[in-house]
Amino acid sequence: MKIVKAAEIPDAEVVVIGSGPNGLSAAITMARAGCSVVVVEAAEQIGGGARSGEATLPGFQHDLCSAVYPLGISSPFFRSLPLREHGLEWVTPPAAVAHPFDDGTAAVLEGTVEQTARGLGDDARAYKRLVGPLAAEWQSLLDDVLAPPRIPRHWLNALQFGSSAVWPAETLARADFHSEKTRALFAGNAGHSMLPPTKAFTSGFALTLMAAGHAVGWPFAKGGAQKITDALASYLRSLGGQFVTGTRVESLDELPPAKVVLADITPRQLLRIAGRRLPWMYRRSLRRYRYGMGAFKMDWALDGPVPWRAEECRRAGTLHIGGTLEEIARADTQAWRGRVPDKPFIIAAQPSLFDPSRAPRGRHVLWAYCHVPHGCTTDMSERMEEQIERFAPGFKERILARSSINPAQFEERNSNLVGGDIQAGAPIVSQLFTRPTAALYATPVRGLYLCSASTPPGGGVHGMCGYFAAQVALKKMGKQLADGDDRF
Repeated sequence: MKIVKAAEIPDAEVVVIGSGPNGLSAAITMARAGCSVVVVEAAEQIGGGARSGEATLPGFQHDLCSAVYPLGISSPFFRSLPLREHGLEWVTPPAAVAHPFDDGTAAVLEGTVEQTARGLGDDARAYKRLVGPLAAEWQSLLDDVLAPPRIPRHWLNALQFGSSAVWPAETLARADFHSEKTRALFAGNAGHSMLPPTKAFTSGFALTLMAAGHAVGWPFAKGGAQKITDALASYLRSLGGQFVTGTRVESLDELPPAKVVLADITPRQLLRIAGRRLPWMYRRSLRRYRYGMGAFKMDWALDGPVPWRAEECRRAGTLHIGGTLEEIARADTQAWRGRVPDKPFIIAAQPSLFDPSRAPRGRHVLWAYCHVPHGCTTDMSERMEEQIERFAPGFKERILARSSINPAQFEERNSNLVGGDIQAGAPIVSQLFTRPTAALYATPVRGLYLCSASTPPGGGVHGMCGYFAAQVALKKMGKQLADGDDRF
């Protein structure tokens, strides 16, 4: 990768602001169409939410934001790129998710629908009926789920998915399942929405992730999240792309003349750098854009694996730690309403069990975050460790070092994470399909487009926001990809 560490930005047809997965995907799409491209990044290290580093002790490799990638391995755009040739390898644990309980058992999202159903007792038939068809048609379903609003290309699949996806996760779980454990497993998956399970469309998040667990698994990037960024950057370099790091764009006036500017930023940053050029009604819409609750994140260096009481947890890459559906709903509702939960819902990952490159031999890393109020500065370290200890007695004794970051600090590190919102905007109904405005990627400024997770299809490391934004830009320019326009 050609890194140009200077305040002066090289001339190019396309300038991309931000080097997260969406910014890099937008840059690659434009470069594949024959455009000269330069990516400008405020931080010294490229990658945005897909970065890794030694957050605790030397030799312990931690993912600094995102860590688990069911949508990354499934992404239609990523799948079209030769990322393996550029160093990206996936590591897929035997089980996608385990959800431990106080009685020493766990509900597990296994590799197949049948395996998972066998562990759900009387809910087996209901689970197969609900999730089975979605997993069987996973790639077709994803082509519509990871897309901007449009007529579904696979409308029968979309209709079946949508009829369940619209419901709050709490409602659907209670209606379809009898066991508290199955309900909790469903609610834990819905928790990735960063919304309480009482909100509409949270079932859609659960169904998408559960179907992904059966179709492709929930993999890690071998060696850490940075490997995703490095592969995307390496491929962009092969297409002639350039990078400028350590340069924050404070105004569009700082950029060299370009035909297109693609901004991997959220509405708040767009207002800052382009505010005076934007019509007042558009500015008002951006100011009304709602960010969600924050994430409090922790990383641990451990002298051994987490001592889960439930043996099943040792086969899963991801853990949902929060007890019953009622407990998860209580914790996330408190965070959504601005209250700090005493028993937070935690999403954790244990990559070193399956990727030994993450830690010295015999040692391990644990990655986790919990949901807290937007912008919260409360230290959740003790509460998170107590929750993990609840299901893994002896966990605290294995801690060699820890690192934590609260929502306010997240935003200081990456201005896209407003108030610690890792989704770049709450996926509430009014912002689920038309985000940040009905114009989606386009702005009123000629040649300026948004390509961040604040546009459809939203959060997750999949690059589709960047790809679709770039496609809109290319159509305006009258260009097409060499292998066909609008291929996804």
